[in-house]
Amino acid sequence: MALDYEDRTDFENADRGFITTLTPMRITDAKGDVVFDTSGYSFLDGPCPDTINPSLFRQAQLCVKNGLYKVVDGIYQIRGFDISNMTIVEGDTGIIVIDPLISAECAAAGLKLYRDERGDRSVTAVIYTHSHADHFGGVDGVLPDGRGDIPILAPEGFMAEAVSENVYAGVAMARRGTYMYGIGMTPGPEGQCSTGLGIQASHGAFGLIPPTVDITHTGQQETVDGVPIVFQMTPGTEAPSEMNFYFPRHRALCLAENATHNLHNLLTLRGAQVRDPRIWSHYIDEAIEMFAIDADVAFASHHWPTWGADNIVAFLSLQRDLYMYLHDQTLRMMNEGLNGPEIAEVIELPSGLADAWSARGYYGSVSHNVKAVYQRYLGWFDGNPSSLWEWPAQQKAVRYVETIGGIDAVIEKGRAYADAGDLRFAAELLKHAVFAEPHNVAAKAALAQTYKKLGFGAENATWRCFYLTGDEELREGVRATPLNLGGGMAAALSVDQLFDTIAIRVNGPRAAQDSFRIEWHFSDLDTVMRLTLSNGVLIRTIDPRSKADIDLTLNLTKPQLLGILAGKGLDGIDHTGDPAVLQRLFGLLDNPDPNFAIVTP
Repeated sequence: MALDYEDRTDFENADRGFITTLTPMRITDAKGDVVFDTSGYSFLDGPCPDTINPSLFRQAQLCVKNGLYKVVDGIYQIRGFDISNMTIVEGDTGIIVIDPLISAECAAAGLKLYRDERGDRSVTAVIYTHSHADHFGGVDGVLPDGRGDIPILAPEGFMAEAVSENVYAGVAMARRGTYMYGIGMTPGPEGQCSTGLGIQASHGAFGLIPPTVDITHTGQQETVDGVPIVFQMTPGTEAPSEMNFYFPRHRALCLAENATHNLHNLLTLRGAQVRDPRIWSHYIDEAIEMFAIDADVAFASHHWPTWGADNIVAFLSLQRDLYMYLHDQTLRMMNEGLNGPEIAEVIELPSGLADAWSARGYYGSVSHNVKAVYQRYLGWFDGNPSSLWEWPAQQKAVRYVETIGGIDAVIEKGRAYADAGDLRFAAELLKHAVFAEPHNVAAKAALAQTYKKLGFGAENATWRCFYLTGDEELREGVRATPLNLGGGMAAALSVDQLFDTIAIRVNGPRAAQDSFRIEWHFSDLDTVMRLTLSNGVLIRTIDPRSKADIDLTLNLTKPQLLGILAGKGLDGIDHTGDPAVLQRLFGLLDNPDPNFAIVTP
C-alpha cells in the first residue's frame, strides 16, 4: 500500500465552490434539543493522534467540511449538514431538491442557508435517488405543508424497498445502526471519527412523503420545472431501488450513491439485503458510456464532486473495477473451495485500486464485502457439516470456557493474546468469557479494552464505531437507541404495508392457539382487507371473493386505521360483530425491545 498523503486533490475538490455555512454547525429541533452538531470535531484540525488510523483521519477531515457549495451554475449542494448531501437545482420557477437528508430539521436548515444566499425560491419538485432513509427522511423540512401538487420523483419500487428496510426490520437495523454510526458516541481521538461516508448521522424528525412520479426505465426523460433530466435505472446496486440521472443543460451527472469516494458496502453492517457487485459494476460502466464523457461534473449523495470529463471517467472506472474485482475474485476462490472468511483473509486488491483514495474501505471493507459476495451466492452455510447445528452464542461460550479450564483461564489467555498483539483472537476468547458469565467484571473489562485497541487501529469508520460502541456498552451498559426510522413513515404506508407491520409482530406460539377473521372495509380506498389468524399466521387477503364467517367487520378510512393503530380504539367507527376480537389481535403482538443486547447475551 502506497497512499500518497501529499496528494491534496480531494481537499481542493471538497473546498471548491464553498459559499457559506452555519457558525456554529449545530442544528436543533423545535424543543431546542440538538439533532446534529459538528462542534466536537475540532480535533480534526490538529495532527492525527495515535488512536486513529491516519487514513481514516484524512477521510474525516474531508467529511467534516460543511456548508453551501456551488457545483456549477444552477446546481448547489448542502454538504456536512447530515451524513448525506442535499442537492438543489434551480428551475424556471423554483428549485428541485434532491435527497432531503435524514431529518426535517437538517433539511430545513440547509434550505434556509441556500435561500439566504440565493433568494426565497419555492420548492417545485423533489427527487429521491434511492430507498435509503438518509435520502428521503427529511422531506418534511423542505415541504413542511405537505406535497400539495408538487411532483416527487423516485425509482420504480421505491416505496416497497423503503418500507422493507426501514419498517419491517427497522428495530433491529436501528439498534445495529447505533453501533455502525457511533450514534451517541462522543467525537474525539478516542471516540467517533466520522462514518467514512459522512461525518455523522442526524437524529431529528423523520418522515416520508410517497413519490408521485415513477422512473421506470433507462433513457426515460422528464422535464421538471423547465429542467430536462435523463434517467438511468440502477436497481440492485447500492440499493434495491436506485437511479442515476444526467442534466444535459448543466452537463452534470448525479450518481446517487453508486459512486462515492470510498469502497461502499455490499452488505452494510447494520443489516440489509446483500447487494450485487457484478450488476453494480455494470451500471457504473453504463453511466460512463451514457453520460460521463459528456459531463463537466459528477456529484453524488455523499462526499464531494469530481470535475472534468477525464477525471470523471477515471474516477468511475476505478469504482467499476473495484466492485467487479471483489466479485470475480471471490467467485474464483469460492469455486476453489475457500469459504468467506478464508477468502477475506487472502484477497488483496491490485495496487491500482489499493492505492487510490477513492477506493479505500472507509465505509465498506474488502473483508466484510468479500464475505457478502460469498453469502449472496452460497448463503450462511460454509459447507462444513459441523456448521449445520452449532450451539447459539451463549451455550457455545459456556462449553468453550469449560473446555479451556474455567473463566479465569479464559480471561488470562485472552489477555495474553492481546498483549502479544493478536487482538483478533483475544476478542474471540474474551467474547466467550463474557457470554458464559455476562456479569463477570474482569471478563467485560478485558474484552472492552481489546475492542478499544481494535477500534483505534481500524481504517474503516464503521468498524471503529462498532468496536468502540462495544467497548462503551461493556463498561457502561446499553445506551438507548435514538433512531426510530419506521415511526415517521406510518402515514406514507399502504394499508397492506400497515397490516404487514402487524403481522411480523404476531407471537406465533401464542397465536397458534387462537383463530378469527376481521374484515376492514375502506371507504376512501374502495378496498376490503380480510385478516385471518390461522396457525399462528396473520393472513391478509385483498378484496376477497371467498365466503367466510367474519368475527368483526369495520367500515372505516385509512386515517381511522392509523388512529386504531395509535391506540384510539373504535370510537366513531362503524362496526358489526365482536369488537373484543380486535383486542385479542393486539394482545398477540410482541413489542420489540429497541435496546436489545449485542455484546452481552
